[in-house]
Amino acid sequence: MPAGYDLAGTLGILPRGRQDPTCRIGSGGVWLAFATPAGPVTLHLAARADAAATAVTAGCWGPGVEAALAGLPALLGAGDDWSGFDDPDFQATLPRLVTEPRRRHRGLRLPSTGRVFDALVPAVLEQRVTTIEARHSWRYLVARHGSPAPGPAPAGLMLAPSPAQWRRIPSWEWHRAGVDPKRSATILRACAVAAGLDRLAALPPGPDLAAKLCSVPGIGPWTAAEIAQRTHGDPDSVSVGDFHLAAFVGYALTGRRTDDAGMLRLLQPWRGHRQRVVRMLGLSGVRKPAFGPRLSPQDHRFH
Repeated sequence: MPAGYDLAGTLGILPRGRQDPTCRIGSGGVWLAFATPAGPVTLHLAARADAAATAVTAGCWGPGVEAALAGLPALLGAGDDWSGFDDPDFQATLPRLVTEPRRRHRGLRLPSTGRVFDALVPAVLEQRVTTIEARHSWRYLVARHGSPAPGPAPAGLMLAPSPAQWRRIPSWEWHRAGVDPKRSATILRACAVAAGLDRLAALPPGPDLAAKLCSVPGIGPWTAAEIAQRTHGDPDSVSVGDFHLAAFVGYALTGRRTDDAGMLRLLQPWRGHRQRVVRMLGLSGVRKPAFGPRLSPQDHRFH
């Protein structure tokens, strides 16, 4: 990888919180546990930089080693091309709140995991609930219904449940995890077409991919965008329908809150790179004021 490559920053979009049992990012590198068509795998990545380049070393354990190593360049964002974004003429169109974070984070890439079903489940859990609720649900379900990661993995590193394992989770366990019937039903519908979903990794990012993801009842534009950002490194997808994003983008770019339509109008001049713009705004340090009441946690366990 090029000099200055940021391993933790690139893969930081993958874990669902610091306590995600399937992913650990820290001073000792990055640990990931996931399934491949050949079987489960534990992957450990560490970066060592010098003035000329950044060497990323990989340790792999489990039946899925070959598949994991084959997908490693895409996972690291090796094919993510920022040259158009970094072109001086394009940079001249961007506000300082975008260009300055880009200057400080030249080593950031957009990763492509290629694991569509794996990205879909936590995205569905995040639909219309607080981040705290969604992360608790993910941790609870993976810890109770996933599988230990193969090899010399850190204690507690887990594989997320397979589609068959998700289907075996009883209704009361979804309730204990705080997942309402609508979201659990969406996940179960996705389990029935999991193989087809994973074949979508071969498609380029864009409207066709989004349309195919949205063909699963319960998957809408927000969820499709959240998936594509992780599985395809989509440089243009915008999470329309996010509870906070439109207001944040509006405040960062104009000093005023806006809605989804207004956010898309603001980002339109940079179409093709809108996700890059959003990522840089997120790294700018800008925080929007609290415009209204927070989304309140909901308890679905007794409904």
